[in-house]
Amino acid sequence: MLKVGYIGLGLMGKSIARNILKAGFPLVVHNRSRASVDELVDEGAIAANSPKEVASQVDILFTNLPDTPDVEKVVLGESGIIEGAQDGLIYIDNSTIKPASARRIAEKLSEKNVFALDAPVSGGDIGARNGTLTIMVGGDASALEKAMPVLMAMGKTVTHVGDSGAGQVAKAANQIMVAAQMVAMGELLVFSKKAGVDPRKVVDAIKGGAAQCWTLDVKPPRLFEGNRNPGFKAHMQLKDLRIILDTANEYDIPISSTIENTKLFQQMIDLGMGELDNSAVVGVIEKQAGIKIV
Repeated sequence: MLKVGYIGLGLMGKSIARNILKAGFPLVVHNRSRASVDELVDEGAIAANSPKEVASQVDILFTNLPDTPDVEKVVLGESGIIEGAQDGLIYIDNSTIKPASARRIAEKLSEKNVFALDAPVSGGDIGARNGTLTIMVGGDASALEKAMPVLMAMGKTVTHVGDSGAGQVAKAANQIMVAAQMVAMGELLVFSKKAGVDPRKVVDAIKGGAAQCWTLDVKPPRLFEGNRNPGFKAHMQLKDLRIILDTANEYDIPISSTIENTKLFQQMIDLGMGELDNSAVVGVIEKQAGIKIV
C-alpha cells in the first residue's frame, strides 16, 4: 500500500486528505496551524512537524497551499520537501500556482530523482468533501499512473494534460471561465431585478437552454437564500486571476474580458468581501446598480 503525505489542510486540503485516509492509504499530514492536523490524527493519520519530515516517510506527497511563494517555500526552502525526499518520491501539487513556477519546481526536484506532477483541482469545497474533484495534471505519465489510485480517491476525473506546467495552464484556463461565469451570473441577476422581473424565475427560464452551466445550476439558490459563505473564497479567485494576467503577459496573450473581471474581484476585496464566496461578486454589481437581488 502506498504511503501518502499531505501538506496544507485548508478548506479543501483537509477534505481531500480525509478522503485519501478513508480510501485506506496510510497518511502523514502537516499544516501550519495544528487544529486540522489533530482532527485528522484522531481519524487515523500520522502528524509530522515539517515538510522535510513528511517527505522522508512517504511514497507520494501532496501539497495544497495558498499561492506560488508558499509552494516554493514548502518544496524548496529550509526543512522543505527537497531536503527529505527519497529517490523515486512522487510529489503532487494540488495548489493553483504559476505554470512557470511549477516547471521550475519540477526541474529542481528531478535533480534529486523526484517526480513532480502539477495537479490543480476544480470543484470547490463540495467536490473536495464528496471526492468528485476534476483534476488536471502536468508531468511524467508513468508517475501519474503510479499515483492514479490515490488521485481517484479525491476526484472523479483525472486528465493528463501534458508536460510539467500543463496542469497549471489548464487550471488557469478553468479560472478564466469560472470568473466569467460568476460575473455574468451576477450581472444577469441584477439586470433582471432592476428591470422589474423576478430573478428566480429568470434563472428557471434560462438554465435549461444555451445559458446552462454549473454556476447557474449551483449558485443562485444559495444567493437567493442570502448565503454568500465561501465554497471558494473571492480573494483566492483574485489570486488565480493575477496568475492568469502574469502568464498572459509572459506569452503576450490578449485576455480583455479577464482583465475587466479581475477589476471586479479587486473591488470585492476593496469592499471587504474577500472572505465571501466568489459568486458574491454580485455584491459589487448590486452596489453599482443601487439594488439588491433579495
